Amino acid sequence: MSESPLSVFPAGADPASLSSARFGLAAHLGIEFTEVTPTFLRARMPVDERTKQPFGLLHGGASVALAETLGSVASHLVSPERMIVGLEINANHIRAVRDGYVHGTVAALHIGSSTHVWDIKIRDDDGRLACASRLTIAVLNRPTPPPLA
Repeated sequence: MSESPLSVFPAGADPASLSSARFGLAAHLGIEFTEVTPTFLRARMPVDERTKQPFGLLHGGASVALAETLGSVASHLVSPERMIVGLEINANHIRAVRDGYVHGTVAALHIGSSTHVWDIKIRDDDGRLACASRLTIAVLNRPTPPPLA
């Protein structure tokens, strides 16, 4: 029996606002969000000099960075009042990609009060699976700032 996808993303979340809020590694790698639905979030990343390894292929670490970015943003959309921290990630690199873009799609496997588990599939421009990843997020209370002296 097939499980139906979890509908977890809020109405009103839009890719343009997610892309404009990029910073750090996501901005450096050129990650941009392209689609938000109730059940999945999608982003793309260029395969270029920033994301290739020395043999001209998409670097596995860049795929993992895309996967963790997707899962972290997904968790933030689900639990914006909480602190989101990556706990564990794995990735199976299935197909080499040399150019164009890779497109990552994240969907929820588990949304709990203290952990989220995400399934991330990364595909090339032709829709072929390049990487399959699973990310576990710790969902923490935000630290209380120290009192003003």
